[in-house]
Amino acid sequence: MGAAFGSGSAGSVFGSAGSANFLSRSTGVAAAVFFATSIALTYYGSHRATSGGGVMQGVTGEPAKSQSSAPASTPAPAAPGAPSGSSAPKSDVPK
Repeated sequence: MGAAFGSGSAGSVFGSAGSANFLSRSTGVAAAVFFATSIALTYYGSHRATSGGGVMQGVTGEPAKSQSSAPASTPAPAAPGAPSGSSAPKSDVPK
């Protein structure tokens, strides 16, 4: 059966048994750590005590009003070369 996967006459199905290097072993360790933390977080998320309130439960009072340093009624300056007034001249392009 090992020949079907390209391993020739190896004794095991996917190749020789002792050919695991550092990268393949560390990948296995990382997968085990990932599974363990996933199960732990699932358990923690489903079994922790709930207080019965929402996220705004402890908030009281009104928000503080901030003062801006610049007055709000100051108009923005016009861009250089922009036409003044509400409409642009009709013959702006030279012939």
